[in-house]
Amino acid sequence: MEQGEGDFLTALAAAGGHHLKLGGKKGKCTDELGEIRQSGDDKLFLYIIGKVDGKTQFNKHFHQLLKYGAKTLKLPKKIKFSKEFKQQISNKYSLFWSLKDLKNKQNEIRDFLSFDWQPDSILLSVIKSLLIAGDAIGSAIPNVNEYIKGKKKKSLKNWITENIQNTLDESKLQQVIDVRLAGHQLRPFQIQLAQSPVRVTLARAGCGTGKTLGAYNWAKSFAIGRKLIFCYPTTGTSTEGFLDYVHNQLNSVLLHSRADVDLEMATTGEEGEAGEGHNEGAIKLESFKAWGKESIVCTVDTVLGWLQCNRRPLYCFPAIAQAAFVFDEVHCYDDRLFGALLRFLEVVKAPILLMSASFLPWQKEAIEKAVGEPIEIISGSKEIEAQARYRFYYEEEPDWSRVEKELSAGGKVLWVCNQVNTAIDVYRDAKARGLNAVLYHSRYRYEDRVRHHRDVVDGFKQDEPILAIATQVAEMSLDLSATLLVSQIADPAGLIQRLGRLNRRYCGRALDALFYPDEKVGYPYSEKQLNDGLKLIESFKGENGQRDLAQWLEDSDTRSQPDTQSVLLDGAWRTYPTSLRKEGFNITVLLEQDLATIKLLPAKEIPRYTVPIPAKNYHSWDKYKFYLIAPTEIWSYSPELGAKTN
Repeated sequence: MEQGEGDFLTALAAAGGHHLKLGGKKGKCTDELGEIRQSGDDKLFLYIIGKVDGKTQFNKHFHQLLKYGAKTLKLPKKIKFSKEFKQQISNKYSLFWSLKDLKNKQNEIRDFLSFDWQPDSILLSVIKSLLIAGDAIGSAIPNVNEYIKGKKKKSLKNWITENIQNTLDESKLQQVIDVRLAGHQLRPFQIQLAQSPVRVTLARAGCGTGKTLGAYNWAKSFAIGRKLIFCYPTTGTSTEGFLDYVHNQLNSVLLHSRADVDLEMATTGEEGEAGEGHNEGAIKLESFKAWGKESIVCTVDTVLGWLQCNRRPLYCFPAIAQAAFVFDEVHCYDDRLFGALLRFLEVVKAPILLMSASFLPWQKEAIEKAVGEPIEIISGSKEIEAQARYRFYYEEEPDWSRVEKELSAGGKVLWVCNQVNTAIDVYRDAKARGLNAVLYHSRYRYEDRVRHHRDVVDGFKQDEPILAIATQVAEMSLDLSATLLVSQIADPAGLIQRLGRLNRRYCGRALDALFYPDEKVGYPYSEKQLNDGLKLIESFKGENGQRDLAQWLEDSDTRSQPDTQSVLLDGAWRTYPTSLRKEGFNITVLLEQDLATIKLLPAKEIPRYTVPIPAKNYHSWDKYKFYLIAPTEIWSYSPELGAKTN
């Protein structure tokens, strides 16, 4: 048959992969060109011709489809067929391929696409993304009038156009800034961000220096006429960023896997971190919220996951394609996440602001190489970062007497452990001593974790003394200012994050940080990471500030090897989702003891009951609605302490 102008193989690869099942399975490359499902017959019949009034002619439905395709693609009105095609169908009422024929044809196509085809990877990635997004909204919202109840009827095409064209103007961003400033003035650092002369800017500043407000001021120069997508490393930080800045200020949306749960609980003052979950239909409908919003607050996965063919960013692609981006806490990215950021910087030519407490020399070099044009590094206030905030002490055992003394003086103590079990032991010890202690870690049901999160945050706002015992979840998700920090030794970047919660709202003098060792080498920190953390602590005597810590980290010989592989950009014809981040120690499960309750709930409520647990010996467990079920004989649960092994 005739072909119109264009790249047929690009169209073929995009169409073949639009269900995200081409070339891979369960996140792994298989090079399988589709799956052949047998249903009792070993032949595939193609019913394209038949007899009408005794005459052999094309099946009318097939013929109508060809005419529609020719008209839509602006092909010649007269449909011509090759001699080979005519010979194949002569004297037959159908074509058929045997199972062997199908497999041979699959192999031929795969081999040709793999070895003889050199596509334009960026063009192909854009076409794939638009096709997947278009197919998704067409199937998820067949009647747009039902989706936008109470509004004037409009076609899906008009709805898409209006939503995509909904972008920011300066007055809306100024409103966000004015509300946050509450009558104060912008700091010079925040003003400089808006004056950056380049497309990609790096904001290097410590905790509590006003980076986020500076980012919205930057957006006044770089996001006008665009959507603004603000990317945080975790769902907890994205929820807090949404509530603190744009909720009820801009036409905005919080977009991550448990945003609905977070916002519902935020109405009662309860917000927290999230994990995964939701079915396909829910992901689509949530993703379409981004199309019409001016501001989108999300986890970094919602944007960078595009490079690994993750569903949510592909469904959000029309919004991503016309946005300005802020990536916060870049220093927390693992090798896969940072590698994805580098590829994003390489191919996406949009205004981008990267924010971090520090940028290591090799990171700055890699970023500049990926961007391919000059970048600007703007540092936070030297006066704020030079303030003497910390005094370090290292002992072989934690000093309970120092903790009790601080609490007796009305202080706020944050104690950070490296493992959940260690945190539970410290909490039990604190309760036995009669102290006002709260426990916060990741191994709770999600709704319980949100409550523990709020207990910590609210406790630090009260006048009463409080001891909060937490794990690494404290490093980013807790916006609080402790008067004493107790911590096990961890990797240097983690220790600096923990110190960001001590004297966060500077009290005018240095406060104590007490450190003690972690004997459990390898989980989660390697021996080298623990040794490097100890070197950091022992390097400083007397009083120290954020600038000192960032400079130590930047002067260290720490270097990683970012993983820049991308299924979308490197996979050519392959289109399948894979992990954006390095595999962690945990998996997200439901508890067997909760199943009876869960089965009575709508799907969107199930994330309330999810629990992250160590990924051990789970391969034989049953599943319910995308989640593994942790057996009762192995895992028990307490709303106070969380999940633990029996």
